[in-house]
Amino acid sequence: MEEHSDRLDVQVSVGDQMVLVRVAGEIDIATVAAFRSALWSAPPRPVLQLDLSGLRLLSATGVRTLLAAHLRVRACGGELVLVDPSPVVARVLRVSGLHRVMPILELTWPIEAAARRPVIATTDLQLAA
Repeated sequence: MEEHSDRLDVQVSVGDQMVLVRVAGEIDIATVAAFRSALWSAPPRPVLQLDLSGLRLLSATGVRTLLAAHLRVRACGGELVLVDPSPVVARVLRVSGLHRVMPILELTWPIEAAARRPVIATTDLQLAA
């Protein structure tokens, strides 16, 4: 499934245990309906990952939609995970307090040619040993 406009591109990939939603562009009052539609039409899975690396803008309407999606996924027994937010979006997540509500994973790709696997660092997420 794919939603595309001049300002927003949403791609959804469905796996057995996870749905990956890649979002690029801007989420604001003009584009939030397409974003919400893509999230709500995703089939239920234990994990819903939102790749925010291509997102340039996240307005208050986008923050509300993320929170509503988080609550909806949790009500079904799943988990919403935000992945690799751009610096601007990461700041909005911190200012809004969403970084305390849902896990945020930042993927860092090593520069060395020998290292081919991503290193996953967590932001404000404590993992129990």
